[in-house]
Amino acid sequence: MQSPADGPYVSAMEKGGRFSAGSKQRKDRKSGECMETADLIFHEITIQDKGWMDEKFAQDGRNACEYTFANNYIWRKGYRVEVAEYLGCLVIRFWEQGEYHYSYPVGDGDKKAVIDALLRYCHDSKQKLTMSPLSEEDRTQLLLWFPGKFLIEGDRDDYDYIYSREKLALLPGKKLHGKRNHIARFKDGDDWSYEPLTEENLEDCRTMTYQWMRMRSEKWNEEMEEEVIVLHEAFDHRKELGLIGGVLRKAGEIVAFCMGEPLNKDVFVVHFEKAYPDLQGAYPMINQQFVLHECEAYQFVNREEDTGDMGLRKAKLSYYPEILLKKYVAAESRVVFADRMADGEQIIRLWEACFGDTREEVLFYLDHRMTEDNMLVIHEDGKVVSMASFLPVQYRMAEEYLSAHYVYAVGTLPEYRGRGYAAEVLRFARERYDGPLILAPAEESLCMYYEQMGFMRAFPEEQYEIVIEDASRDRADLAATELRKKEPQEVLQPVTAEEYAAIRDEKKVCEGYVRWDAEAVRYAMELTERCGGGTCAVLAENGEKDILMYEKNGDTLVILETTLSGERLKEICPIFLRETGTHRAVYDQMAGMLWFPDLVRGGADYSRGYLNLTLG
Repeated sequence: MQSPADGPYVSAMEKGGRFSAGSKQRKDRKSGECMETADLIFHEITIQDKGWMDEKFAQDGRNACEYTFANNYIWRKGYRVEVAEYLGCLVIRFWEQGEYHYSYPVGDGDKKAVIDALLRYCHDSKQKLTMSPLSEEDRTQLLLWFPGKFLIEGDRDDYDYIYSREKLALLPGKKLHGKRNHIARFKDGDDWSYEPLTEENLEDCRTMTYQWMRMRSEKWNEEMEEEVIVLHEAFDHRKELGLIGGVLRKAGEIVAFCMGEPLNKDVFVVHFEKAYPDLQGAYPMINQQFVLHECEAYQFVNREEDTGDMGLRKAKLSYYPEILLKKYVAAESRVVFADRMADGEQIIRLWEACFGDTREEVLFYLDHRMTEDNMLVIHEDGKVVSMASFLPVQYRMAEEYLSAHYVYAVGTLPEYRGRGYAAEVLRFARERYDGPLILAPAEESLCMYYEQMGFMRAFPEEQYEIVIEDASRDRADLAATELRKKEPQEVLQPVTAEEYAAIRDEKKVCEGYVRWDAEAVRYAMELTERCGGGTCAVLAENGEKDILMYEKNGDTLVILETTLSGERLKEICPIFLRETGTHRAVYDQMAGMLWFPDLVRGGADYSRGYLNLTLG
C-alpha cells in the first residue's frame, strides 16, 4: 500500500516530527503548542491528546462506543491509531483489513470541508476514502453532500447494544427472570462482595485474567489474545484515561470485574467485562452490580458490539437492549446503494423509461421491497443512470442453503446505454456478494447478454393450458368427479404468508430450490391481489394442503405458482375458473439463469432446481 507521504498531505510522524516546516500554524488556546492549520496532518495518538479530543467528542455527544479517547488510546498499537485536528474537527485514522480507515469528522467544525480534504488526501496517495463508523445522521448528511460518491452500508457485527440503566440494575419482568435466578444462585452462601476497582486490587484483577485465559484455552484465538493485551493497557493507564472499574468477589476471591467510562452525559460505556465461565451467575452479577454502583448518574449503558460472535450476540440480546445502535461504513465507490430520499424520483423516472410500469406500480415496489442496501446504482451527470436490485434469497445446494440474491429490474436510461453501466453494476455485485446470483430474463434475447456476463441457464421450464369451453354451465353439469360437486370454500381456504412459505419449502424443495422468506411471500401475495388475483391453500380429502397463487388477465387465469401436481391442478381448475369468471388457465414454470462464484461451482447440475416465484 502506498504511503500518504507520496502526496502533499503527510503524516507528521513520517516527517520526523509533529509539524511540517513552513506550514501555517497557530497557538493552541490551552497548551500554547503550535497546531497545524494549512495541511491535514496525522500523528500517533498519545496521552497528551486527551484534552482536545475529549472536547471534540463532547461537542458531538455521540453514542457509539468508538468515540472516547480511552477506547482509541488502548487499541492504538493493534490498529495503528493516529489523529488529526483540522478545520475545527477531530479525525481518527486506523488500520483495518489491510488499509487505512478514517472516522467521520467529530466536533463542531466544517465537516464537509474536512471530508473534501480527506478525499484529496487519499487520492493523492492513490487510495479511496473509507470512513467508519457513521451514525444514521452521518449517513443522511453524507448522501446529501456527496450523492453517488459513497457505498454506505450497515455493519451488523459492529452495532452497539444500548440498555436502560434501570433495566440492567433491576432486571424487571418475566423476560429477565432467568437472569435473576442466576444471580440468586451466585448469592447462595452469602459469601460475595462488590468493591470499586482500585490500586489495591488491580494486581489481583490482572492475576484473575491469566486464570480466565487458562479456563478458555480450548477456544483461544488471536482476537482474544489481542483483547487481553488491550485490557492490560487499560489497567496500566487507568487513572490517566479516567476509566472506572468494579470487582466482584466470591469467598474472598476475585471472580469477575468490569471497566468502562462515561461516553457522554447520558450514556456510560462498558469496555471490559470478565468473569469465570464455570461460576454460575458471575456474569449477570458483575453486570448488575457494576451498573448499580458505578452508573447511577447515567440513563443508558452501552455494552459495545458483538463483533459477529454468535454466542456473544445471543448473550447481549438476552438482556433486550433499548437500542441496537446501527453503525455504517462509507467506502468511496462508483457503484453505490440507492437512497430512497435522495434518489427516489430519479429511480421512478428510470424505471418508467426502462420497463413501462406506472408510477403507482413503481412506488408499490419501492415501498415494499427497496431497502437501504439492496439496490445498486450508478450516478452520472448528477443523476441515477443505471440500476439493479439484489433481493436476498437462499439457494439449495448439496442439501444446504446458501445465501444468494435474486437480480431484479436491471435497467439503464436509454440515452446512457452502450456504455457498460449495467455490466459494471453486475460485476460489482458479483465481487460484493460472493454468492449465487439468480435472475429470470424478461425475454429470450437477453439470455445471450447474461451468458456473456458468466450466467448459465438453469431451472427447467414447464408449461400447460387448461380450457373450459363454456364457463357459464351450471356446476352440477360438470360433476364428473365428486370434487366438482363441492362448494369452493370446502376446497379453497385462506393462507398466511408463513403457511405459504412453509408449504412451498416442504413440497418444492430440491437441489437448486430458490427459497424466499415469509416477508417476501407476503409482498407477492399483496402484489397479486392488486392485480386482481389471489392466493389460497387447496385442501385435499386427507387434510393435506397445497398452495396456489394466480392473477387474472382478461378471461385467462394465469397461475403464478402452485404445489399441485399437473393432474390435480386440472381437477381443481374448474372451481377456480368459475370463481374468477375466466375460461382458461395457463401455468408457466419459468426458466432462469444462475451465476456462481468459482468456489461454489463444484459439480452440481445447474439445469435442475425450482425458481418460479420471483417476487419482483
